[in-house]
Amino acid sequence: MMHLRLRPLPCTLLGLSGIALSGNASAAFIEDSTASLEVRNFYMNRDFRHSDGGEKQDEWSQGFVLRFESGYTDTPIGIGLDAYGALGVKLDSARGRSGDNGIIPQSADGTPTDDFGELRGAAKFKLSNSVLRIGSMFPTLPVLNYNYGRLLPSSYSGGLLTSQEIDGLTLNIGRFTHSDQRNSSSSDRIAYYRGDVESDHLDVAGGSYVLTPNLTASYYYGELKDIYSQHFAGLVHTWPLSENMSLRSDLRYFRSSDDGSARMGRFDNDNLNGMLSLSVGGHKFSGAYQRMSGDGEFPFIGQDPYVVNLSFHGTFTKEEMDSWQLRYDYDFAALGVPGLTFTTRYVNGKNALVNGREQGKEWERNSELYYTVQSGPLKNVFVQLRNITFRSSDGLIRDVDENRVLVGYKVSLW
Repeated sequence: MMHLRLRPLPCTLLGLSGIALSGNASAAFIEDSTASLEVRNFYMNRDFRHSDGGEKQDEWSQGFVLRFESGYTDTPIGIGLDAYGALGVKLDSARGRSGDNGIIPQSADGTPTDDFGELRGAAKFKLSNSVLRIGSMFPTLPVLNYNYGRLLPSSYSGGLLTSQEIDGLTLNIGRFTHSDQRNSSSSDRIAYYRGDVESDHLDVAGGSYVLTPNLTASYYYGELKDIYSQHFAGLVHTWPLSENMSLRSDLRYFRSSDDGSARMGRFDNDNLNGMLSLSVGGHKFSGAYQRMSGDGEFPFIGQDPYVVNLSFHGTFTKEEMDSWQLRYDYDFAALGVPGLTFTTRYVNGKNALVNGREQGKEWERNSELYYTVQSGPLKNVFVQLRNITFRSSDGLIRDVDENRVLVGYKVSLW
């Protein structure tokens, strides 16, 4: 039996949309709309190598993601609607081979469900170059980032105002109250990612400004009520060295502290991280460093903290941890094979605080091969292959070998 949950928009917003859609005002709402369907076939195998981690996890699943984005009504305040529908189907897995890996939800005894799905939407209101969205959405902000690294994407519900009234300046302010995890049909109170400690809301505010064509500065503030507050500042600069060579620097700084009743304990730490990348033709060579200092681990929502050493398996954000990364990317378009890319990297972390001592170590080595068919009857079919090795020691106990295969296809319906 399919588990499907509809997340309705507030009745008042639907009523406003209904009024605005009467008569000729609705023409742009339909004419400027877009719709797409993405089909994803996802397989993941995890082989645990630590003594108390079980044996293996194998899951094979099929996903369908349908998106609709309307235009805006031709009214003083333009009104629109974004909608999203998703269905995940288990193809092969069973109790004992399924786990907390973010693909298929499980019953209380660990048995993966046969299928799950959901329908969500957001009303949007546009005035000049400012848009207010209310409902479910997929934010990509330094203090809140959705994840699409498994079968279906995660999302967050609330309200977000995005303003671009000044050339080069983008401002965001909002409040999020619920989250829909990537392997769930339910909408739950927004929560800290460790321990699932719920909060009443997450407030976000900030923006980015293009100082020069090659330099962008950003600042954001996030507050997860009664758990933590966080300041972020970032600089991204691209320096063209020649016609086919450039140097990109990406610097990020977070200052985090506990908030209100501090339901997850004390946070009082700094996270300074940055990456330097040299692009030469189809090659890109990158190096990164990340330093955690102060009390507590780096706090964030969801699965993807906005740090340079975020990898396929690890985040390298434990208390007092230092980590560095070496990465290589190649775009085979330089050899006349557009659509084919390769990435490999190694991340090493040490000095994590474990049992009162700065001793914990972990490292990750991974590679990815990605190809999108460029023409013919299979045009836009993509294949992604990932291989991951993760090891830890000196008080940290997670050793995993992992393989992921994703085959997908995205088609524009109109």
